[in-house]
Amino acid sequence: MKSNSRHSLLKLVLQGLPHGQPFGLAELAEYEISPALAAKYAKSGWLERLEQGTYAYPNDTLQLDNCLLYLQKRSPGLHVGGKTALSWQGIRHNISSRSRIQLWGAQRFQLPDWFTVRFPARYHQRALFDVDTLTSLLDDEGYASVADHAAGLCVSSRERALLEVLNEVGVTQDLEEATHLFESFTSMRLDAMGALLTACTRIKTVRLFLQLAQQTNAIDVVALRERFSLKLGSKTRWTRRLRDGTLLTIK
Repeated sequence: MKSNSRHSLLKLVLQGLPHGQPFGLAELAEYEISPALAAKYAKSGWLERLEQGTYAYPNDTLQLDNCLLYLQKRSPGLHVGGKTALSWQGIRHNISSRSRIQLWGAQRFQLPDWFTVRFPARYHQRALFDVDTLTSLLDDEGYASVADHAAGLCVSSRERALLEVLNEVGVTQDLEEATHLFESFTSMRLDAMGALLTACTRIKTVRLFLQLAQQTNAIDVVALRERFSLKLGSKTRWTRRLRDGTLLTIK
C-alpha cells in the first residue's frame, strides 16, 4: 500500500474514533487497518501501543468509563462491583479517592498494566450467582445505570454490590466495614434482594446477609424468607477466623 493511502486511512481513524479511549484491532479493522499497519503507525508515532492488539492516540488522556467499556468487550461479565459500585451510588464508608476500583467477573481475567497504572484496581473472579436462576428472576441481572457514568457501563445495583461485599468478608473484606455499609442502606428493594439471594450460590453470604438484616432491620426478613427460597445449607454454624484474629460465626 502506498504511503499516501496509509495516511488517508489514518486520517479516517482520527476522524472516526474519539479521543479518551483505547481501541483494538476490531475497531481498526473497520477502517481497513490491519495489525501490521497498526504496528507501523505505532512505530512511526501516529498511534501508541498500549499492549498487543490495543492502541490509543499518542499522549491521550484515557477516561475511566471508556476503558471499562473496552475491558467489558474483552471479558463478558466484567463489571464494577462491591464497594466501588456502592460508592458510585451514594453508599460509602471510609472510601478515599485512592481506593482501588473493584471489578468483578466470573471468568478468569488479568487486568492489563496500561489500565492499572492509570486506574488502580482489583479484579475479583467470583461465580457468586447461578446465572440461569438470576436471569429468570431479574431482567437486569442485578445491574444498574449510574448517573454521571457512561451508558452501557456494567455496574452492580446497590443490592448486588452489597452481596459482593458480604461475600468477601473473611477473605479481602473486614466485617466491621461491611456492617457499616449494610447500616448505610436505605430503601432496600425486597424483590431485587430476594431474587439475588435466591440465585446466590454462597451459603455463607446468604447467612451473613440474613444475620445483619435481623440486627439492623434493613429489610423485612420474615417476608423475604416467606416469598423466596433461600439456600441456607445445613443447620451447622459457619465459622472462620478473620484476618484481625476475631472469630466470625454465622448461624
